[in-house]
Amino acid sequence: MATDPVNERTRRRLRDLRERAGLSLNEIGARAGMAASTVSRLESGARRLTLDHLPPLARALGVTVDALLAPPEDTDPRVRSRAFTHHGIKFLPLSRGDAANGMRAFKVYYPPGDLEPSLAVHDGHDWVYVLSGKLRLVLGDDDFVLEPGEAAEFSCRVPHWLGAVDGPAEALAIFGPQGERIHTR
Repeated sequence: MATDPVNERTRRRLRDLRERAGLSLNEIGARAGMAASTVSRLESGARRLTLDHLPPLARALGVTVDALLAPPEDTDPRVRSRAFTHHGIKFLPLSRGDAANGMRAFKVYYPPGDLEPSLAVHDGHDWVYVLSGKLRLVLGDDDFVLEPGEAAEFSCRVPHWLGAVDGPAEALAIFGPQGERIHTR
């Protein structure tokens, strides 16, 4: 139904912003004072998006109307983030910070050291894959040594700590928003 390029772009942007925020059609509809089915039809083009729809939808998403009407974002797929160090651990972001599911991927360099584990607990879920070296994972009362090619996935509500064993270690890690905040900031 919608063949207007501005209308199509705005519909795609509406869906993209909603998904990035992790909000359902019901949540956006309730916030905007419209039925979830209306939001769905607006996103799909089954119903024409009008100027009257823009302010309540923008408020529901926590953005300006300009953000809904913004031109397409750069389509360059390359991630251009710089490495940074936090608590002696070097992080190289491998994904953008605006992933729809909030997950971020990092290459992590753990320096050698005889660090005494300092267990942390927070919301979220972490995943780690060892590329080189050995990585010690203390998870609650359990103590594991992960070797290259091994992965671990765990709830961050369990007290946990990661550190290199017998020299440096490199790993790939995926953190949810809470884990990223705790581990990298």
